[in-house]
Amino acid sequence: MSRLPERAQMSFAELGHPLREVTFVVVDLETTGKHRERDGITEIAAVKVRGGEVVEEFSTLVDPGRPVPAGVAAITGISDDTLAGAPALGTALPAFLEFAAGCVLVAHNAPFDTGFLRAGCARLGLSWPNPSVVCTLRLSRRVLSGGRTPNHGLATLAETLGTAHAPAHRALQDARTTNDVLHALLGLLGPSGVCTLEDLLEYLPGVTAQQRRKRTLASGLPEEPGVYLFRGPNEEVLYVGTATNLRRRVGQYFTAGERRNGIREMVALAEHVEHVTCAHPLEAEVRELRLLDAHHPWYNRRSKNQRKLWWISLTEEPFPRLKVSRAPARNSLGPFRTRNTALEAVEALHDVTGLRECTEHIPAGGAAARPCAVYELGRCGAPCAGYESPAGYEPHVVPVREVLTGEGDSALHRLRAEIDRLAAGQRFEGAAEHRDRLAGLIRAVDRGQRLSALARVPELVAARPDGSGGWLLAVVRHGRLASAGAAPRGTPPMPVVGSLRASAETVIPGEGPLFGAPPEEVHVVHRWLTSGDARMVRCDVPWTEPAGSVGKWRDWVDSASLARTPYPGVD
Repeated sequence: MSRLPERAQMSFAELGHPLREVTFVVVDLETTGKHRERDGITEIAAVKVRGGEVVEEFSTLVDPGRPVPAGVAAITGISDDTLAGAPALGTALPAFLEFAAGCVLVAHNAPFDTGFLRAGCARLGLSWPNPSVVCTLRLSRRVLSGGRTPNHGLATLAETLGTAHAPAHRALQDARTTNDVLHALLGLLGPSGVCTLEDLLEYLPGVTAQQRRKRTLASGLPEEPGVYLFRGPNEEVLYVGTATNLRRRVGQYFTAGERRNGIREMVALAEHVEHVTCAHPLEAEVRELRLLDAHHPWYNRRSKNQRKLWWISLTEEPFPRLKVSRAPARNSLGPFRTRNTALEAVEALHDVTGLRECTEHIPAGGAAARPCAVYELGRCGAPCAGYESPAGYEPHVVPVREVLTGEGDSALHRLRAEIDRLAAGQRFEGAAEHRDRLAGLIRAVDRGQRLSALARVPELVAARPDGSGGWLLAVVRHGRLASAGAAPRGTPPMPVVGSLRASAETVIPGEGPLFGAPPEEVHVVHRWLTSGDARMVRCDVPWTEPAGSVGKWRDWVDSASLARTPYPGVD
């Protein structure tokens, strides 16, 4: 009798994650409206569940930073009075991300909730963790097809499936209801053979044949933080990304959760996936930036031209002028992503100092006109007062120098006074134009001064708790990540710090306000050092910002941004 060929036993990576072992976080939001950029979150609630049992719940009101429309308040019961004293998004969102870390997100009409959460992360400068996402709306359309339910709204599904909770337009109650709906739908999937998280994500509509075939590309990756590179048939780098869990993140490219057409095309071309494990997410982010700068992958949209930025500098001339260029000087303002935004900042500096660019100088005596690079108050005449009198020219240059160096903010006060003057005269359009110009200038100066202050430090060592009793460590030299490591619980951290310093990258400071460091890398490092519970271990020189820096204008900028935001129903 012939024997059938034996089948090799599948690995755990190939079998996937059994649903009974997956931790889901079922989330629901209440908002001031439907537009993720224009509206704000008023409530976040979530239910953490594993093996069908509720492990923990999360609920908080959120100050949206804008009034709650009367129609929305009538539906949710959340009014401006309800939100008095509620935490801001900058407090509530990081707390939720910590609650949901490492879990699979579930929501009814998930693109709405995840869209607001991603937009909130973008506003706060936080990294979106890219969790796996299950949408119960899409799942119900697949499971309860053929008229088994009148519609797929949450209230209708709760009634059809006989759940223990019913929605009430409040986040926690709706999250509990969504959790009931999720597990009722999962119970109906038994005959379909959906037993793992990977099965569930593939069961949802929208998975292409190429995605299913390439699923094994993720099977050999570790469940650790790091960077991954999709390579094509000629070993070219197609795409670079970062992950807190490499296997889970890369596996998402082969599920229904990945709906970007360009990325699906990339997956179809990919032949294999390389990875670099990292000590912690900061190292992964920095390595990603460096790989993007080195390879310029076709399918990455951001951070591929990190050095093609614009700066504003004062020229080294008897009569200095503002110059927009790619190469920064030691005291330069920037960086700006586009030349137009840099020119707008120059216009703002012109407005607040009274300086104007003199494009043509007509000397006394009737001689022929000749070009000159002089700024003066008002229009150029004959003779040119600025050209003739350095003493009269200097008062217009000093405020510009103060802004660039962080020694003062008199120029900003001048523009603020102009806004008040225009508003008092009911010239509101002009006041709004000056307001937006001042806000843009402040953002650029503030960002540049903060990054420059960090890049000025020759070396600092910082640590953040890893959440398990250990420490995540980073050695930063002139704004660049020079070394990264970890001291797990029970490991003395200082010997690890010594090893990291000894093996750290040598950084030779370059030119410009960031001492040659790439601005995006300095920004990523600065965010890691200033968010969460980072602690300074050692620092060569004090890490400080200039006393005259524009940091004290941040609240004004936030108010100006809210003034620009239209509310629902207002043109």
